[in-house]
Amino acid sequence: MNNAMLQGAVPMRGWRGAWTAAADALDGLVGHALLALAARIGVGAVFFLSGRTKVDGLLTVNENAYTLFREEYKVPLLPPDLAAHLAAYGEHLLPVLLFAGLATRLSALALLGMTAVIQIFVYPDAWPTHLTWAACLLYLAGRGAGPLSLDRALGIR
Repeated sequence: MNNAMLQGAVPMRGWRGAWTAAADALDGLVGHALLALAARIGVGAVFFLSGRTKVDGLLTVNENAYTLFREEYKVPLLPPDLAAHLAAYGEHLLPVLLFAGLATRLSALALLGMTAVIQIFVYPDAWPTHLTWAACLLYLAGRGAGPLSLDRALGIR
């Protein structure tokens, strides 16, 4: 629904009309394709780079990761060594899926769960950062990967 419909087809003049025209132009330029691609790459990079700090070589979980999960992160219900492995592998696999736009909604929801665990149990004072991640992940879970994705190419919603 465009702005003219919202205003009962009464044309706007002056600064409101110019502002509305600019907003309409931005609506056309910054659509779902661009937003979804930016969200996939942006939040995916954050998690992927975090995962790289937890491994040596391709996917060998390093001692630093074990130490972090034993002494600093202390995620409840999971043994620290298992949590280190799950985090390291998840922070590699899920972002790669986001980059490709494959199983995007599922990957976004899994990373949203990881974000919730980090927020609640690990770094509760970092809520502005976690809220930024959550906003991107919620957008992807709700709207999907967009047209520049394997999901779209395969006909997956």
